[in-house]
Amino acid sequence: MTETWNPTDPGVLRLPSGRLVRGRGLRRPLADGPLPDFGVYLLGRQPPEVPWDSRWLRWPDFWLPADRADARKILDEAWARAAGERVEIACAGGKGRTGTALACIAVIDGVPADEAVDFVRRNYDRRAVETPWQRRYVRHFGG
Repeated sequence: MTETWNPTDPGVLRLPSGRLVRGRGLRRPLADGPLPDFGVYLLGRQPPEVPWDSRWLRWPDFWLPADRADARKILDEAWARAAGERVEIACAGGKGRTGTALACIAVIDGVPADEAVDFVRRNYDRRAVETPWQRRYVRHFGG
């Protein structure tokens, strides 16, 4: 097992369990410091190769995951791996899809589904989860 993220680094969200997950916009350069151990990339087309373990979740900009069962499986894996690994969740801008995925991971971690968007906006980015259907997706993610 490796060390997890520094909780004060930009984009790092501390979940109620203490797990740390980093959200990132791929249009920005990779921050200095340790690399992820595992990444989940939320894009409409396949992302470039990275030198760490990763999963691609087909997720067009401003929309929802193309395969919701696959999304659940990948986000469950990200949550589990965040217990002892550096996990990052990223889309192009780091707000809408990334915020939605982080809110879903917060639900997995025990945040009530109807509070998860506010939790991510308070603790990650105030503009996270951009569309009404992304908010609705998070509300229904737990059930």
